[in-house]
Amino acid sequence: MRSKTSRGERTERTERTEREGAPSIIRARGLTKRYGDVLAVDHLNLDVRPGEVFGLLGPNGAGKTTTILMLLGLSEPTDGHAEVAGFDPTRDPLEVKRRVGYMPDDVGFYGNLTGRQNLRYTARLNGIDPRAVEARLGDLLAQVGLADVADRAVETYSRGMRQRLGLADALVKEPAVVVLDEPTTAIDPAGVAEVLDLIGSIARDRGAAVLLSSHLLHQVQQVCDRVAIFVGGRVVAQGTMRRLAEQMGGDTLQLEVGIDGPAAELEPALRAVDGVTDVARDAHDPRLWRVTGARSVQGRLAAALAGRGIAVWHLRRIGDDLDEIYMRYFAKEGAGDDRAA
Repeated sequence: MRSKTSRGERTERTERTEREGAPSIIRARGLTKRYGDVLAVDHLNLDVRPGEVFGLLGPNGAGKTTTILMLLGLSEPTDGHAEVAGFDPTRDPLEVKRRVGYMPDDVGFYGNLTGRQNLRYTARLNGIDPRAVEARLGDLLAQVGLADVADRAVETYSRGMRQRLGLADALVKEPAVVVLDEPTTAIDPAGVAEVLDLIGSIARDRGAAVLLSSHLLHQVQQVCDRVAIFVGGRVVAQGTMRRLAEQMGGDTLQLEVGIDGPAAELEPALRAVDGVTDVARDAHDPRLWRVTGARSVQGRLAAALAGRGIAVWHLRRIGDDLDEIYMRYFAKEGAGDDRAA
């Protein structure tokens, strides 16, 4: 199995792709959906590029699944338009379906058939050349870790095994876009790690665009290159975790700094760094310090301390974790908005 890609590497790759102007394979402009008086999705703008994992993040009922259904041509928008793999889902839903692999939050299979037989059935429905099917199914079953149970009835599979079979099912047609709705729901931690690694490999190794819907922040942060945060049917922010943190951070930032030594020496050294405005020692771990200052502080703090003979063994910008970012956006926009469906 390939090694996992770190969040920093994913961020740099995504931002480089944006700068180079890679075309979007999923594009939505003003996409809106109303159910009577309920505004489920409110003028969504979205761009997803090949080779990236893009997360739709928000609580249940925030409009994520409604967005997915419109992108797949399974629900018609009230306003706005979308384009998936070069086709309008409303006008050309069959063309979109030929190019998109979809795994819903509740994956359904024929329980009396084996995993291989279920995939074979999907391949036949998609008109795949029978001469190429068996080799392709064998490769997919091996990729998702089900080769040893491929010929067992699916009704004997665990929830995690069914989810992995769902990923294989979404990949049978070798799609350019893969859409996953809550792909890790009700899976044990070991199974979650396996599924997330598989999702990353779909974008990394196959070059497909992966659109992933979830309310589980930590899991989204592990695998997604960029995210869109849904609140009350609206996307209130989207981008890499780094950009979202910067947008909410204003002109100042807080750093968590790990250094060893007497507090009487360390605190003056931290305060002496140009741009630092406040320093506080962590109440639980005396080796950690919270440093507040201008954004430029992050780039020079370690070097300034090294010049004084103080080695920095830990440096983290507070607010970079997705749960911190999400809660700030959620609080800013108002958590009491019940418009979404």
